[in-house]
Amino acid sequence: MNTMKHCIPTSWLLVAVLLTVAGSGMAQTPDAAAKPAEELISNPMLWADVPDPDVIRVGDTFYMVSTTMHLMPGAPVMKSKDLKNWETVGYIFDRLTDSPKYDLQEGTVYGRGQWATSLKYHKGRFYALLAPNEAGHMGDTYIFTAEKAEGPWRQLSRMRHFHDCSLFFDDDNRVYVVYGTGEMMELKPDLTDVIEGSHQQLFQREADETGLLEGSRMIKHNGRYYLLMISHVYAPGRHRREVCYRATDIHGPYEKRVILESDFGGMGYVGQGTIVDTEYGDWYGIIFQDRGGVGRVLTLSPVRWLDGWPMIGDEQGHVPMTMRPLVSGEPKKGIVCSDDFSNTKLGLHWQWNHNPADKAWSLSERPGYLRLKTSRVVETLYLAPNTLTQRMEGPTCSAQVSIDLSHMKDGDCAGFAAFNSETGALTVKKTGKRLTLEMSEQDVQLADRTKAVESHEEKIIESIALKQTRIWLRIDADFRPNGRGGRDAANFFYSLDGEQWTHIGTTDYRMRFDWRRFFMGTKFALFCYATKKAGGYIDIDEFKYNRQ
Repeated sequence: MNTMKHCIPTSWLLVAVLLTVAGSGMAQTPDAAAKPAEELISNPMLWADVPDPDVIRVGDTFYMVSTTMHLMPGAPVMKSKDLKNWETVGYIFDRLTDSPKYDLQEGTVYGRGQWATSLKYHKGRFYALLAPNEAGHMGDTYIFTAEKAEGPWRQLSRMRHFHDCSLFFDDDNRVYVVYGTGEMMELKPDLTDVIEGSHQQLFQREADETGLLEGSRMIKHNGRYYLLMISHVYAPGRHRREVCYRATDIHGPYEKRVILESDFGGMGYVGQGTIVDTEYGDWYGIIFQDRGGVGRVLTLSPVRWLDGWPMIGDEQGHVPMTMRPLVSGEPKKGIVCSDDFSNTKLGLHWQWNHNPADKAWSLSERPGYLRLKTSRVVETLYLAPNTLTQRMEGPTCSAQVSIDLSHMKDGDCAGFAAFNSETGALTVKKTGKRLTLEMSEQDVQLADRTKAVESHEEKIIESIALKQTRIWLRIDADFRPNGRGGRDAANFFYSLDGEQWTHIGTTDYRMRFDWRRFFMGTKFALFCYATKKAGGYIDIDEFKYNRQ
């Protein structure tokens, strides 16, 4: 898969005040004071669904991995020179194949799949460790390796499940996996498996750690070991926070400090992530924040080393509104992109919902178009193969598509959606020879343990008859804070000529984040599925994206 050339520059929500904190850990560059306002990094650093980050630096380049669960290919690798402009450069694996559930057959893996990948660079090679959030064989931990972050990656080993784990190479070449709530095992030198008998509980949680204590990220700095974790404290006046356990010996004893307890932008408290240094010796914290319908977004903060502790945030311990970029003059890049489908390979900004049916899509059968074919009969969008997705972004964003409907068959459903466990959809339905455009609100209920679809609902809000086989569809999304959280509003439009747009259906459809079902932010989604007989298809001419 190749990166497309049509990525739209990511603009940044700017604020008026430039944070200037002496000794804050922000990179000091000669022209820092003279940087124009438009070069500031505004938080959220990535206002998109990029949860469970791990970030490393190799030379002058930062690399980041994130959780995308049931989306394929999985474990996206992103890179940046300035901690502002990020682009997706590869994936650690193309698909998971342990169960037909990954193909949306005999069940689903919504909210499961790849979680919390750990990324490391050691002796000239990249390593990634991840464990799907599954029971049994499906939940085995994988270690992958590559010479370049862009890949190709190859599977090195597979072993027992480790929750929210961190791979760690020590200076003496011994290798460990830190996981769960302060547990650790040593790996064999060739990383093929654990060393039996090496299990250790590094510390016992304190009495006030009454909620989750997870999200391990282990680093070493100035001879000390630092384990960063997210802590949920369920008590009045207590909030999500990032804590750090440190020791002079990897086996302990460990002492603990809260290194970040900060809300941000009126949207709750941030937690879970890591810290990373620069070529200049400065440090940054990259920590996610739950932001409702858009998902879990990334914040960037300075790190100040105080008494040997990596304190994240400004001098008041808060996530700042703005940061100076590490370097200036980097080209504008983004992880959500426009696409005219002129390339022969699908761009890295796209991910399929579950494994794709490879024979049921094409970029070559009609050059310049993405063809989505129906490949099996299903009852609902939630079981439809080859639904193609990209993230949404804040503060506001909009995407439109142009679709040729000429080859749909009776019973086919195709269109464009704000896709999640609760979905707002623009669906063209073929009934006999008639085409109808519907705006609907859809909902799926999943079994908590197996993620099987137990029920689904489709509420049609508005419909119109179509007398042509080409249509333009558009979704506008607004994630700006409104004092009660985010607006999380989607509005839906159609056009018969690509110029004049008409609103259809729900006004300000409420997008929601539900951790019990999909556990992801709302995605733009292109789909085409059959309810009666396979064999139909649509051709998508262009996906135009804009972020404000």
